[in-house]
Amino acid sequence: MAFKILTVDDGKVVRIMVGRALKPFNCEIVEAVNGAEGLAAAAREKPDLILLDVTMPIMDGLEMLGRLRADPNLKSIPVIMLTAESAQENIAHADSLGISGYVPKPFKESQLVDKVKAVLALV
Repeated sequence: MAFKILTVDDGKVVRIMVGRALKPFNCEIVEAVNGAEGLAAAAREKPDLILLDVTMPIMDGLEMLGRLRADPNLKSIPVIMLTAESAQENIAHADSLGISGYVPKPFKESQLVDKVKAVLALV
């Protein structure tokens, strides 16, 4: 079974890197460029995992994460924060909302794959 992964990031290069890193695992990658699009995509696609940036226009990742966790249909989707955001209060806030991991940008593809493997049984 192929896993469906939603990557929510306003950076096209990051979305390309995520797709390239996960391509060997036959994952279906769904993309969104901000939290509002990401929330809509999560509701529509019901992904197995969300890779979420913090700093984005329209709706940031922390607001999206809060809304995900408040929605009974979406609250159980695992989320890995994939972000250059390093402020401890933001990381602590994301952690308090129940994230499955944190990958700081810039990242190595192997680092991302290791975090995803810790959440999903990639083969």
